[in-house]
Amino acid sequence: MTLHFPNMAEPAGRTLGDEEVAALERVIRSGMLNSVWGTEARSLEREVGELYGSRHAIACSSGTAALHLSVVAAAPDPGDEIITTPITDFGTVAPILAQNAVPVFADVDPSDGNLDPDSVAALIGPRTRAIMAVHLFGAPARIGALRALADAHGLTLIEDCAQAWLTELPGGALAGTGGHVGTLSLQQWKHITCGDGGLTVTDDDELARRMRLFADKGWDRAAGRSHESLGLNYRMTELQAAVARAQLAKLPGVVAARRRTAVQLIEALRDLDGVLDNGAHEVAGAGEGRRVIRLPRPDGHAWWLFPLVLPGGDAPELAGHLSAAGIPARSGYLQDPLNRAPLWRQPIYGTSSYPLDGYRPAACPAAERLVDSTLLVIDWNEHYTSEHVAAIAGAVRCYQARP
Repeated sequence: MTLHFPNMAEPAGRTLGDEEVAALERVIRSGMLNSVWGTEARSLEREVGELYGSRHAIACSSGTAALHLSVVAAAPDPGDEIITTPITDFGTVAPILAQNAVPVFADVDPSDGNLDPDSVAALIGPRTRAIMAVHLFGAPARIGALRALADAHGLTLIEDCAQAWLTELPGGALAGTGGHVGTLSLQQWKHITCGDGGLTVTDDDELARRMRLFADKGWDRAAGRSHESLGLNYRMTELQAAVARAQLAKLPGVVAARRRTAVQLIEALRDLDGVLDNGAHEVAGAGEGRRVIRLPRPDGHAWWLFPLVLPGGDAPELAGHLSAAGIPARSGYLQDPLNRAPLWRQPIYGTSSYPLDGYRPAACPAAERLVDSTLLVIDWNEHYTSEHVAAIAGAVRCYQARP
């Protein structure tokens, strides 16, 4: 195949242009590149807060930093537990460890890889402090059920929206606003980018205060050079913020374009033999020599990646077929789900593993099977056209027609 698939590591796959160049020039010519005394980061916070309808937005240096701020807001004691998913980037889990808390991995829904609320409920115990949900690939997690669990047990619900800019929850609210804190990422591979950068959103004044302090070394700027609490330097620079503001203006178009072509692909595959809508419960023919592919549900999806689930375990085979056809696809998303990461077999902090002494994450069968054999992801991009959709659909059709 000679058709090129734009990707987010090249100009053809990004929306970076004259607006971002002008934003950088504006900041450089101002002479103020630090957000403590500049205006760009505060303007970005105001604009993101307005977009998400949140009382507070706090800018920081990365999506991982945003997640660290959210864990700080939850205020776990050493040894407290935070329940999260094993199918996510390590940036979701690193902040839990950084606060000397214990990650507890719940299993996922095998149809989309998002947290299974029933699995979460079974793991809530006396040391549980928070639930951290990830909107995987831009698909909305089951925030309504998770918020009900959090409220019933006095827990903080954190939404990791790194892959989910403008993802919609049932009812139309944006992902990130259904929990107590939402986090966003501006890293190179996300819907919009300033290279690295992140934000948190919340309506809670006290959580916002904790996060803003921690992002600025615990420095209460209104009280002079006074450090009120422990904090790190997670400040976003004015250069990052200026680029992020230019990108933010393009965000609705980016998500709309991704949604348009994703729906086209769903429609192109829907009538194919062996293809099921995500809402279908019966996996007819799986294990009987018939290849079954489960389509993602488009409702609210922001399409960071385009996932397919093959309940019969054929994801590696289909991924190889698509890759050979020049389509950017891979099986599993991760090499291992995080509950099976090598990290847990060695000390975490120098020669000590406290408070993880003797810690071994429990099995998560649905997550492990997704990564091992049933999950396939196709890179997605706002610059894909109907021609790209047709190429992907044709390759899948060819695979399904094989004897």
